[in-house]
Amino acid sequence: MGTSVLSLRMDGELLERLRRHAAKRGMSVQDYVVRTLIRDDFDQRFQTAVEETEKFYGVT
Repeated sequence: MGTSVLSLRMDGELLERLRRHAAKRGMSVQDYVVRTLIRDDFDQRFQTAVEETEKFYGVT
């Protein structure tokens, strides 16, 4: 799997908040943002899987 570059434009206040969150975890802003996106993607896929399973078994 290769890597790609994603460039974001954000205001200074948001960047500073991201820096603080990342620093609390000992991470760079880049790593923090990537991990947040990965976690969000997993949560969405997991929820979809739960919903599909409930449809299959008729659970409501």
